[in-house]
Amino acid sequence: MTTAPVARTTTAPVPAQSTYQTRVADYWNAEENPVNLELGKIDDLYHHHYGVGNVDWTVLDEPDPDLRRERVTAELHRVEHAQAELLASHLGPLSPADRVFDAGCGRGGGSVVANLRYGCHADGVTISAKQAEFANEMARKRDIDDKVHYHHRNMLDTGFESGAYAASWNNESTMYVELDLLFSEHARLLRRGGRYVVITGCYNDTYGRASREVSLINAHYICDIHPRSEYFRAMARNRLVPVHVEDLTEATMPYWELRQQADHLVTGIEDTFLSAYRNGSFQYLLIAADRI
Repeated sequence: MTTAPVARTTTAPVPAQSTYQTRVADYWNAEENPVNLELGKIDDLYHHHYGVGNVDWTVLDEPDPDLRRERVTAELHRVEHAQAELLASHLGPLSPADRVFDAGCGRGGGSVVANLRYGCHADGVTISAKQAEFANEMARKRDIDDKVHYHHRNMLDTGFESGAYAASWNNESTMYVELDLLFSEHARLLRRGGRYVVITGCYNDTYGRASREVSLINAHYICDIHPRSEYFRAMARNRLVPVHVEDLTEATMPYWELRQQADHLVTGIEDTFLSAYRNGSFQYLLIAADRI
């Protein structure tokens, strides 16, 4: 069994950034959205993504406004954590000696989930220095900082050792980068036979060009959502062969329908997401691929 590489320094100069990448970094350095922070405070697992699965609608029947708010927040966090667990379930089999790479790690919840499930080493990368610092503090608080490290680096050019990782993933972060550049870096970092997993929103090519709703989502998050077909083309060009594809569109809609009614957490984009999912112009996909 291969011994995991020695952990690298958690902070390092981010490689030269484009103007766009600088804007993205500035956005996440300043971001203090309750829908990310309030949910994470429940158990110190901070996820920067959406949820999947059925929700408990009885939380809306709670007559006490403070308790209703608490229950709704907890239910949204439960289904977003279910999404993280779903992604992690496609990474294995992994051993405690293996190392995994969390690209666009945000405040670090996904790396913690992988470590708790497999006992593996994890390197998370974010372009936001503030997020990396926050995530490392959470790892120290959990006493897993000997195995889980977060780095202020660019996921397109990490500087990490080639072939050192048994698995890697992006969880709702691919819309900030060019897919060929991203998948090339994943292919370089993964060992032969390593597993890459992505969960992402993408626009439906069969619908035509990006819909009005997709354009509004792009503007809201300062991102550039890719067409569904480009994921598979870019994977093929970069030695990543899909072994599992799952359409999570129906599974994520209850999360958005509940969030739509959470007055303390709404951001104004909820109706747009639901409209895009319902008219078929936008999809929520999980793709697992092996590095050949």
